[in-house]
Amino acid sequence: MDEKKIFDELINILRLYAKDPALLEKATKETHILNDLKVNSARLVDVIIKCEDVFGIEIDDDDADKIRTIGNAIEVIQSKLA
Repeated sequence: MDEKKIFDELINILRLYAKDPALLEKATKETHILNDLKVNSARLVDVIIKCEDVFGIEIDDDDADKIRTIGNAIEVIQSKLA
């Protein structure tokens, strides 16, 4: 799956958990999930679980700890899909 498809799917997932979904309109790979999108840390766990379901992967705790930005999430997802 290419990076653009992963990015678009990730935006759809984040739309469910972002305090203000309008913030996703300007989201980039550098967008910080907790700080910029105002997703709280408990909801970040939900985002990771949803990513596992949508992409058919398993994200362990070490990889989950690396996810801070949308770009980090894309890298983890790509490594799991490879």
